[in-house]
Amino acid sequence: MSGQFEVTVEVDRPVEEVFAYLADGRNDPQFSPRVLRIERVPDTPTTVGTVFRSTVKDAGMKSAREFRITTLEAPAKIRWAEVSKNSVMAREGGYDVEPLADGRTRVRIFNVLEGHGLGKLLVGLALAAARKDAPAFGSRIKAAAEAAIAPR
Repeated sequence: MSGQFEVTVEVDRPVEEVFAYLADGRNDPQFSPRVLRIERVPDTPTTVGTVFRSTVKDAGMKSAREFRITTLEAPAKIRWAEVSKNSVMAREGGYDVEPLADGRTRVRIFNVLEGHGLGKLLVGLALAAARKDAPAFGSRIKAAAEAAIAPR
């Protein structure tokens, strides 16, 4: 079983700067409390093929995660795929970023979750939790990006 969750928010910052903020996965702990630590490999600007290695805590359990950037089209599209092997993982995820009037940016984030082994039994619970949290997750992205990027 697999399924998707998504959310769309509007960030009161310019599209190029929001894109750059989101493309640097090291910013994830600023809006995702489940991310305990994260590093970029190699530690150079993000490109297609860049891997982000993290330790996350879900349902009280820590796990190692690795995501590879599969598409990077500035300033509009970022895609990733989880390359680590976990019972529930993000087969695909991404941001769609588009400019709005007055220097604001619309951001759509999504993840397609799938289960492997025991995860086939757990993926439904993970999806339900992610969908329930999606509006708050979007709000955290908005707040973090607006705090990190100076207004014009």
